[in-house]
Amino acid sequence: MIRSTSSLKRIFILPATLLLSASVMAQEYQVPYTEWGVPDLRAVWKHASIIPMERPRDLGEKRAYTEEEAYAIERAEQQRFDQDNEPLDPDRPPPEVADSLPPIGNYDLFWREDAQFIPTIDGEFRTSAIIEPANGRLPAIQPELADRLEEQRRDDQGTRGRRSEGPEGRSLGERCLVAFGNLSGPVMSPIIYNSNLQIVQSPGYVVIIAEMVHDARIIPITEERNPAAADHRKWMGDSIGHWEGDTLVVETKYFNTGHRLRGLPVDNLTVTESFRRDSDNKLIYGFRVNDPTVFSDEFYGEYPLSRMDESLYEYACHEGNYGMVGILAGARRLELQGEE
Repeated sequence: MIRSTSSLKRIFILPATLLLSASVMAQEYQVPYTEWGVPDLRAVWKHASIIPMERPRDLGEKRAYTEEEAYAIERAEQQRFDQDNEPLDPDRPPPEVADSLPPIGNYDLFWREDAQFIPTIDGEFRTSAIIEPANGRLPAIQPELADRLEEQRRDDQGTRGRRSEGPEGRSLGERCLVAFGNLSGPVMSPIIYNSNLQIVQSPGYVVIIAEMVHDARIIPITEERNPAAADHRKWMGDSIGHWEGDTLVVETKYFNTGHRLRGLPVDNLTVTESFRRDSDNKLIYGFRVNDPTVFSDEFYGEYPLSRMDESLYEYACHEGNYGMVGILAGARRLELQGEE
């Protein structure tokens, strides 16, 4: 929903007494518990924010925006969204072949659910999800890996790592195997639409369902990992969880080696996540990433999730995946033309 400028002012320009009152209310918030005595995280949570994973370089170690800065960014984002939503001139000339897609990409706004607001975390309008290291950016990649990736990019020039000999050459999202953009992990990150997560709990288990490609992470609450986990690598890794006070802590490793984290290998990746309710309508999702074979150091970040009073519906990706049929059929046609 696009809010008016006046409503945004009512949200952000608050008297100091009201801001103090909101802070006190957050401190006094009582986390609800399930009937079997653990914090109740059950809900559908919208994972959408214009907070980027990495902080823009020119912000340095600026961890949070002021209210005025946040308001200006949100207003500019809404204006951009409104401009992209303007109807096209039906008498416009055909585009030049060299022209790129418009800023909105190849989805019109009917399908997209772009975030237009910066939800707060502990009262801060964060400039990035990553807050450790202090510059809010990914640590340096290990030199050996960087060299290998550069060589791979040269080999894949013109294909972006995607080939069309068969479905195996396409990306995991195109093949409907996992959510594109890592909505379901590793490091659950917001995407352009269907960016919603449902948390389901039962005694001894927590399940996180991603709307995009209906991925489901089944997390047993236990201190002991299945010893066979390393030999049976799942797309979203092997997760085990435990409670630290009112916070759910989940450690995940042994990701399928065909998966990626922001284009980087996940063979030796360990992600430690936290889930804590900040209010009835907000969940704070934290993530700590450790992989000494990829990164020179660990990094940590947080995203705010907003509660939705709506249901998730099945994302029937395979059943409607006509794009894959078209991609492979087009490749076969090009091969035939080459032979002719």
